[in-house]
Amino acid sequence: MGIKIFLPLHFLFFFFYSAFSTRFTIINHCPYTIWPASLTSSGPQIITGFELASGASRAIDTAPNWSGRFWARFVCSNSDGKFSCKSGDCGSNQIECGGRGGIPPATLAEFTLRGADGKDFYDISLVDGFNLPVTIAPQDGGCPTISCPVDINNRACPKELSIYNTDGGVIGCKSACIAFNQPQYCCTGDFSTPDKCKPTYYSEIFKQQCPQSYTYAYDDPSSLFTCQRHPNYVITFCP
Repeated sequence: MGIKIFLPLHFLFFFFYSAFSTRFTIINHCPYTIWPASLTSSGPQIITGFELASGASRAIDTAPNWSGRFWARFVCSNSDGKFSCKSGDCGSNQIECGGRGGIPPATLAEFTLRGADGKDFYDISLVDGFNLPVTIAPQDGGCPTISCPVDINNRACPKELSIYNTDGGVIGCKSACIAFNQPQYCCTGDFSTPDKCKPTYYSEIFKQQCPQSYTYAYDDPSSLFTCQRHPNYVITFCP
C-alpha cells in the first residue's frame, strides 16, 4: 500500500503563491532616501509605501494576475505625526499610502501581469508628469528593459511646468494637462479621440528625453511593452 502524504492547506497555498507569484525588486540609486509607493488596480493589496535609503533595495511579491503601479516620493518629512512629501506625495499622512495614488507629477512604473493572451504588460508613464528617472528590467533575456533615465526636472522642464523645492531646485515636472487643464493637452472634449489628440510642444519635450515612455493619453502604442514568460522585475529609481 502506498503512503499518502497530506499537506496543510497553508503549505499548499504558500507553494502555489511562491511558484506563480511575481517578485518586484525596488532599488534606490538616488543619492538620497526615497519612499517608494504602490497602488493596486487588481489583485491582492501589497505594501503601499516604505522608506528606502540610498543604495538599498527591497523585494515585494505579488499574486498572479496582479496589476498596479509603482512610483517614488522624495523630499519627505514627518512633522507632528504626519508624514508628507514634496514630490509624489499620496496625501495619506503616513508612509503607507493605503490605496491612494501619487499626486502628480510622478513618474509611474505600470504593470498588468498575465493580462490579454496571458502576457505581462508594462510601461513607464509620464502622462501626469515626471519626478524621478526610472528603469524597468525584466529578469529574462527575452523581454526588453525600458527606461526613462534622464533627470527631466533639471535638464528640460520648462518653468511653467516646474515644481520647486524651498531651496529653488526643481523636484517635479508637471504634464501640460496638469498644468493648464485644457482639452488639447488632456485629450478631453473635442480632443477625446486618438485622431484629434496629437502630440504637443510639451509632450514632445518628455518624448525627446524618454522616448520609451507614454507622454500623453494617446501616445504611441509601442510605448507599451509585453513579456510572455512572466519574469520577475527590477525597478530602479535614478538608474
